[in-house]
Amino acid sequence: MAIRKYNPTSPARRQMTVSTFEEITTNKPERSLLEPMKNNAGRNSYGRITVRHRGGANRRKYRIIDFKRNKIDMAATVMTIEYDPNRSANIALIQYEDGEKAYILAPQDLHVGDQVMSGAGADIKPGNCLPIRSIPVGTLIHNIELSKGKGGQLVRSAGASAQLMAKEEKYSQVRMPSGEVRMIDVDCKATIGVIGNQDHENITIGKAGRKRHMGIRPTVRGVVMNPNDHPHGGGEGKSPIGMPSPVTPWGKPALGLKTRKQKKYSSKYIVKTRNGK
Repeated sequence: MAIRKYNPTSPARRQMTVSTFEEITTNKPERSLLEPMKNNAGRNSYGRITVRHRGGANRRKYRIIDFKRNKIDMAATVMTIEYDPNRSANIALIQYEDGEKAYILAPQDLHVGDQVMSGAGADIKPGNCLPIRSIPVGTLIHNIELSKGKGGQLVRSAGASAQLMAKEEKYSQVRMPSGEVRMIDVDCKATIGVIGNQDHENITIGKAGRKRHMGIRPTVRGVVMNPNDHPHGGGEGKSPIGMPSPVTPWGKPALGLKTRKQKKYSSKYIVKTRNGK
């Protein structure tokens, strides 16, 4: 998908780029697969802000995505390729032979009229979902299950793909987009291909208002606050942080602190970490 750049008619337009949406075939979603979304503005069930700088996004509805692909050995036809405001990837509306409709993540080279299928006997082509046991080594995959039958959890963003590196008796080795190599049960399912909309990462937001439409509110730097508001605050004029490392407003280290539990149960499934260790 190509990127369109605006003429510099204003400071905001000078750097702004948008997608041309060439792959999108309709702007009307399937109503039976929509759900309302409530804007919680970063608040939890007690009404307290647990994620800062959120709120005020455009209203949108959630598209119900079929991450499980449980209709085995039943062909489905791609009806439309659609934009999804809730994710970076595009989605495809498919209709099974029995008339049921569903949304799936749209991989590259998937077009309207193509046939997709889920099951061990499906062909190795974009959009088909198979158990890892039935996928040849070296294939690029996405929407990978971590637990059998739970639905795809890994590699779901635009332009992303993982590679199947090896298969043993019970586990396979999959190289993630981050470079991490991870063991995954060979009975878990994955979808063939690279997720589309690859140019999403090259889009320049261009102006603050566009970020507000996404529900991201302004962030104020700690060094410009008063000392009673932030540990970095205070001082005459511009002043350095003045402590061993940057910290959060509550005094916790903000950079370089490892937050992953070293004895996490799933660590044994990581063959190589993303930093190569």
